[in-house]
Amino acid sequence: MKVRNIRFKFIIEDRDRHGNLRVYVRLPGKPKLRLRADPNSVEFVAEYHAALAGDLKPTKKRSSRPAPGTLHSLCIVYYSSASFTLLAPRTQHVRRLTLDRLCEAHGHRIAAEMKPPNVVAVRGPASKPEAANSVVKALRLAFEAGIQAGVVTHNPARMVKLLPSATPDGFHSWTPAEVEQFENHYPISSMARLALALLLYTAQRRSDVVRLGPPMVKDGALHFVQVKGAQRKPVAMAVPIRPELWAIIDATPCGTETYIVSSQGKPFTKESFGNRFREWCNEAGLPHCAAHGLRKASAARLAEAGATANEIAAVTGHRTLKEVARYTAAASQKTMAQNAMARFTTATKVPKVSHSEVAASEWDETDSQPYENSGADKCVVPRGGIEPPTLRFSVACSTN
Repeated sequence: MKVRNIRFKFIIEDRDRHGNLRVYVRLPGKPKLRLRADPNSVEFVAEYHAALAGDLKPTKKRSSRPAPGTLHSLCIVYYSSASFTLLAPRTQHVRRLTLDRLCEAHGHRIAAEMKPPNVVAVRGPASKPEAANSVVKALRLAFEAGIQAGVVTHNPARMVKLLPSATPDGFHSWTPAEVEQFENHYPISSMARLALALLLYTAQRRSDVVRLGPPMVKDGALHFVQVKGAQRKPVAMAVPIRPELWAIIDATPCGTETYIVSSQGKPFTKESFGNRFREWCNEAGLPHCAAHGLRKASAARLAEAGATANEIAAVTGHRTLKEVARYTAAASQKTMAQNAMARFTTATKVPKVSHSEVAASEWDETDSQPYENSGADKCVVPRGGIEPPTLRFSVACSTN
């Protein structure tokens, strides 16, 4: 018997952070009561009437304060530390989700007694290296904050090696053929084509691309501060606008504050833009491509064009050349080798002399002549030269 379609008075619903449906009875002037039976069952009706009659008592809330010395309490210490509060809000959110999820299953463990094998046991399966490494990294910071606060004396997570990534190269770097395929699918004047152009011709992250707009343009360049690390190590950028990008901007109905806008004319968040760009890639037959891959493709193009690592960093905003090297790993080896050899040939010009000219030219004892010294030993020759041995012998005999 299904009873879910029956309308119940005083019923309210919500969902927890895991997406589970929660049903309550809220009577006027009284605290709400949780109904735990299946809403489609007869037991739910009985529980509902018990709540109306006052026979259902509210369940006591579990204390949100963890026991001292536990892993959960260590995480609470970390959340109040400077190393956590100085992080960007987005980074705080992700870090907290990781540790809260860990504490749900292992928060009762005594932090001071944890050793590296215990960290390995709680980090998650090795088949998901990214998730497992996130737990280890978060625990390293939590234990470090605990050491500074005097809660623990050692950091077992520091002695646990990170697992090799399942995708060591990170996001796939777009090839020229994939860029052309996307451009053929979306004409100029479409928002998808504008998004591709902004990502490719500015080499910026999606968090910055969604903010780019007319107010940032000055002297033919986009002036802004990158979102990543803006609170701790801000990176001010001035990226020249390429003619190809200008042409697409002029042909596309853009927003007044940001170039990229949704179908409702509102700016994207980086998350919503990432989801929308994923849809555009799927529709273009490029499910393996993502927005961040265009940042890597742009860096690779700059490397192929002969830009130095420092010049590429000035465009991408990377703080270390190690990151630039990682991003330009997808550059064409053949193209870069040709560029390098072209510089080598230009720097060392060799005069062209035909073999016939060398054979026909007369020898002059005053001219410098080419010689083969491969494998020869170096020796000192007297300035006057070496006399023939027979001459030296004859002179010696006549003197005596």
